[in-house]
Amino acid sequence: MQVKSIHRNARISAFKCREVTREIQGLPATDALDLLKFVPKKAAGLVRKTLASAVANAENNNNLNVANLVVLEAVVGEGATFNRFQPKARGSAGPIRKRTSHIRIILTDEVEIKRREKKSGGKKKPSAKKTGSKKPAAETTAVAEAAETPAAEESK
Repeated sequence: MQVKSIHRNARISAFKCREVTREIQGLPATDALDLLKFVPKKAAGLVRKTLASAVANAENNNNLNVANLVVLEAVVGEGATFNRFQPKARGSAGPIRKRTSHIRIILTDEVEIKRREKKSGGKKKPSAKKTGSKKPAAETTAVAEAAETPAAEESK
């Protein structure tokens, strides 16, 4: 069953809000709520409230288990734009567009939950062998050239 929640006329541009909603699509609802707690953007708070509303709708209105809910769709559309003007030089006026957006989140329990794999922090790739000398590269090449020249002269 699908459950949706819509926040209309949110006072943020749709462009800024889409950046946050892209991150939660396909995640389990509980994981998405946890993720949004730590995103340092204004849009994250608005999306989090909308997602919490959708979870509450699923739990109270449709008697669904919250653990099985997955974010099927998180879409942000453009809302009405408030047009304001700011005085500019020589008596002219510059437009200011105060954009709004509509945030729509759809949850479902029909999709199988897929957890994202965590990056392996414990295993490290073997690094290249380091030489024991701490001399700069210019000194080591000069030493190598000096070592080669006497040997070349002795062989002649």
